[in-house]
Amino acid sequence: MSDHRHAPDAAPPTLEEAAQAFAAIGSEPRLEALRLLVRAGPEGLTVGEVRAALGIGASTCTHHLRFLAAAGLVEQTKKGRHIACCAAFARIEALAAYLVTECCTDAALRETA
Repeated sequence: MSDHRHAPDAAPPTLEEAAQAFAAIGSEPRLEALRLLVRAGPEGLTVGEVRAALGIGASTCTHHLRFLAAAGLVEQTKKGRHIACCAAFARIEALAAYLVTECCTDAALRETA
């Protein structure tokens, strides 16, 4: 587990990294968990707080958060007996930029032509 909340802007994702991140948020519970963590801000929430807010079981919540963490969208740090989770804002912004620049470029060019 790492604490990169204050890391500089994330590098643009590779095609494989982008696909993994989009797959991670392709599940309603994971998208809901990510949305919850984004709204919580840089302080994030504990796994227990995420679980309670989503109304899901502990093992299910842990599974979804690990999936998001593996995709680089959530960062987890151990704080005593708890695991704190926060959205990886720089990574999420890099993924959004990737979507716009890599997936929408041709459309933008057609509009200006």
